[in-house]
Amino acid sequence: MPKTVRLLVGGPTTNWPTGLAQLPGPWVGADRGALRLVKLGLKPVIAVGDFDSIDAAELATVKQVLTGTVVVKPDQDQTDTQLAVKTIFAQLHPDELIIYGATGGRLDHLLANLWLVLDPQFRQWAPQIKLVDRQNSVQFFLPGVYTLQKEVDKTYLAFVPLLPTHLTLADAKYRLQDAANDYPISWASNEFVGDTTRFSFDQGVVAVIQSCD
Repeated sequence: MPKTVRLLVGGPTTNWPTGLAQLPGPWVGADRGALRLVKLGLKPVIAVGDFDSIDAAELATVKQVLTGTVVVKPDQDQTDTQLAVKTIFAQLHPDELIIYGATGGRLDHLLANLWLVLDPQFRQWAPQIKLVDRQNSVQFFLPGVYTLQKEVDKTYLAFVPLLPTHLTLADAKYRLQDAANDYPISWASNEFVGDTTRFSFDQGVVAVIQSCD
């Protein structure tokens, strides 16, 4: 069975998907995300960050229930989320990493999380990383030909080339044939026709967003 690791970072709790506390682990918390896991009754296997958003007593609370290690960020060259992702793939070797709390709130944090997979040190893991919030799921793809499954609670579909590419949407409601994109663009408000859709592209990284109102 594929191994899924879940990471909670410090974005607004209002953006969490329903039932987050009932999702199976293992869980990792980044900075305040680690404290929030503990408050939900979940035991993180790793806590990562500089912990500048929680006080000493709160950090002690996290350490009391932690089942693994604390990784303290050594400098400010990486965000807490970036360090957490590196740590997870180095120590836990997941087949899939789902990140929660990565959207909403500060736009600089949102962009850092969305663009994380463009960094060469993270790009190898792009197909294994997924961002999930109350309304959206974001998957990342490297060049190839794909068949995507519709999520039952989602209505809309968007294809977002993050780097120059040529994109083909074979059978979505709105189709593209080898469309050239020299800059990031969101081909938004598309929809599935049926339960799957096929797409392909030749270079770069493409984010695919399934969303609902």
